[in-house]
Amino acid sequence: MNNMGFFESARMSIEALRGHKVRSALTLLGMVIGVFAIIVSVTAVQVIDVYFKDRLQFLGSSTFSISRTPMIQTGNTDRSMRNRPSITFDQVERLSDALTLPVTVSVLEDFSLGKVVYKDRETEPNIIVMGVDEHMLGNYSYELDYGRFFTSDDVQYARPHCVLGSDISEELFETENAIGKVVRASGMRCEVVGVLKSKGSFLGFSQDNRIYIPVTRGFTVFGGTNRNIANISVRVSDPVLINAAKEEATGKMRVIRKVEPGEDNNFEISTNDSMQAIFEAFTGTLTAGGAGIGLISLLAAGIGIMNIMLVSVTERTREIGIRKSIGARRKDIMRQFLLEAFFLCQIGGFIGIVLGALVGNGVAIYFDISGTFPTNWAIGAVVMVTGIALVFGGYPAYKAARLNPIDSLRFE
Repeated sequence: MNNMGFFESARMSIEALRGHKVRSALTLLGMVIGVFAIIVSVTAVQVIDVYFKDRLQFLGSSTFSISRTPMIQTGNTDRSMRNRPSITFDQVERLSDALTLPVTVSVLEDFSLGKVVYKDRETEPNIIVMGVDEHMLGNYSYELDYGRFFTSDDVQYARPHCVLGSDISEELFETENAIGKVVRASGMRCEVVGVLKSKGSFLGFSQDNRIYIPVTRGFTVFGGTNRNIANISVRVSDPVLINAAKEEATGKMRVIRKVEPGEDNNFEISTNDSMQAIFEAFTGTLTAGGAGIGLISLLAAGIGIMNIMLVSVTERTREIGIRKSIGARRKDIMRQFLLEAFFLCQIGGFIGIVLGALVGNGVAIYFDISGTFPTNWAIGAVVMVTGIALVFGGYPAYKAARLNPIDSLRFE
């Protein structure tokens, strides 16, 4: 009997909603916007978070980086960081010689941006000329496609050799072998000795549109021997030694850069874990902000549901009186109105979740990365809209259930 009463209340609730399509649609809209705001922001942040965690694995468990300023910055750089002295190539060489643990030190520095030309073919002017040493492949997780990489002699004697990213090779040497060919990059001539395998893109920016030269060659052609080296990678032979190597590198760098005892380091040491922690704090803030906006929207939608249902109670006073006069109990009336609020909230919540997930994953489509679905937040949204249905639909339902049937029948 109770089941029959429930299904009858559900049927009448659905019919009441269908009978007032415009009112129901406007009520739904508020709920959709609230849930959409939460899910779209959380989904977009989660997509980027997963992507960054995957891309940050280039450091690995055996590698840490040294740089003048933090590799990932979530705010403005303060003056003390901007005024830090450059980390020069000479300092890097001194560090490499001073370290006693079994490590490999490598550098990465960008020198120029322009086009690469071979005979009558040329690339777009978006090719980065990168200065590296013979250890770049192992320290930065690159692989050689064919040819060879630089030797220590290439770096020592600043030889005019270069290694191409896969995009450049495909554009200039689609039907021929690039090895031994002479190309011009930003006015510099160099002989191609190798081609790298594709590295893919990062946030929509290709990592394969780079041409690599010995860092010493870059100093010769572009100048700036004392320029700041953008990144120094230190790779240990055994991951167990990573903490010991960081401590030793910190001590040696303080000596080399003349940091007085008690003063803060004027350089940064970053690991995969430390950069992930910084980024997680940043994405956590974005998630909280998006969820906060969504919760405010849900609160407003809940108030809207309550107002509209109060109007509905007033409009249907005579109907309630008729139902009570033929045997409907208070709990039957209350159940019907609660179900109306429940259906509105659940339908709006479902639409909001679907739209939020689709739009949020638009970030993944834009950057050509894997999509994701915030399952926990979707479940949380369902729970929230159910709570809103009970809280904001409860009072109108209670008011409808308390109506006097005689007064209701007299209502015009």
